Amino acid sequence: MRRSLGREFRWLWTAFAVSTVGTWLAFNAFPLIALRVLHAGPPEVSVLAAVGMAVGAAVAVPLGPWVEFRRKRPVMVAMDLARFAAMLSVPAAYALGLLTFVQLLVVSIVVSACDIAFRAASGANLKAVVRPEDLLVANGRFESTTWTATMIGPPLGGAAIGLLGPVTTVVADAVSYLLSALGIRAMGGDEPPPARRETARPRARDLFDGWRYILTHAELRALFLHSSLVGGLILATEPLLTVLMVDRLGFPLWQYGLAFAVPCTAGLVGSRLSRRIVARYGRRRVVLVAGTLAACWPVGLAFIGPGVAGLALVMVVEFGLITCLSVYNPVLATRRLELAPTDRVARVLSAWTVTKNATIAALTALWGLLAGLTGPRVAIGIAGVFLLATPLLLPRREGALGRSSDSAPAEPALASVASRDAGPAPTRGDTDDPGGSA
Repeated sequence: MRRSLGREFRWLWTAFAVSTVGTWLAFNAFPLIALRVLHAGPPEVSVLAAVGMAVGAAVAVPLGPWVEFRRKRPVMVAMDLARFAAMLSVPAAYALGLLTFVQLLVVSIVVSACDIAFRAASGANLKAVVRPEDLLVANGRFESTTWTATMIGPPLGGAAIGLLGPVTTVVADAVSYLLSALGIRAMGGDEPPPARRETARPRARDLFDGWRYILTHAELRALFLHSSLVGGLILATEPLLTVLMVDRLGFPLWQYGLAFAVPCTAGLVGSRLSRRIVARYGRRRVVLVAGTLAACWPVGLAFIGPGVAGLALVMVVEFGLITCLSVYNPVLATRRLELAPTDRVARVLSAWTVTKNATIAALTALWGLLAGLTGPRVAIGIAGVFLLATPLLLPRREGALGRSSDSAPAEPALASVASRDAGPAPTRGDTDDPGGSA
């Protein structure tokens, strides 16, 4: 029978679902606004993606220790409300004719920093809300929610932009943060007290506790380096893919959204099957095989052409990539929470996300410059070639990744899920942090 993880988890899951749907409705809204409203070019679009994440990551460095020693749910609510206010400023400025590229950069920075703090708090909260043996189940449900939202969000968002204007989906995303805050407030129950500081005053060295723990733990270090590099190389090409498909090849927005929505069927099914696959083949084999196969797909995006054939190629590549990532991500998220001590989990998650965002930002800026010299198609192909080497970073030592299989009761048979009609997925979204906003 389907397992219940309790009332608190249901509200957390609901808040996550609402926020994720809003995020994917606004999929690539800022690059599209920059292209269509502010008439920016490929370098500016890449700078928008890179600077927001880089500065947001820098601002968020002290937030890890700050989150660790506070109750997590009030932090999550505060971060949701801050993102709501920041996102809502964009349509307000657009309506007044005051929207600028600088404002988009500032909003990106605020949202990025708040997102890191939210993820750190939500991961620690998830570890307190569900039992250790249920973490893989919970992370699988977050992952399947992400892919469902990714499947329906971009096409609806593209249609909304076409009918109602370029900032429509930004409004929806802002409202989703407000609803997420209300869902977290409704969780109820008693939140465990936060960890206690070793000293009365914060110390400068506390800022780096998360990184120290990750880098001195062999298994976490391998997963950390692999996750950061893979996420950076995949997401660095996202603005370039937008430019190539929408600007250079002339795909309509509805086709652009459809190209990333249909493959989400694979993400929905893969995330639901992840726990069963782990139970049968073991974590180590699943991580090695899924992580290796995921690296083989993105290079195909360099060969996109116009028309139906190009659209089909994007769908096939994304379908293969998403299948692998949707199986891999719940295992990674679960193992990371298992290995992070309860009194250090927020700092570990914060350090992880700061590094990943900084890597994405640096590679996005670099690939924007590369695209300016070679064109977006060649730059996308080079990123795909580099990705082929990333499986070498995966932990291969015998006994890594803990138990060889998950011994908790399995989810129900999923044949019915595979047969349902479902539509990026651009999976290009970072989905290895369930429990946070996408």
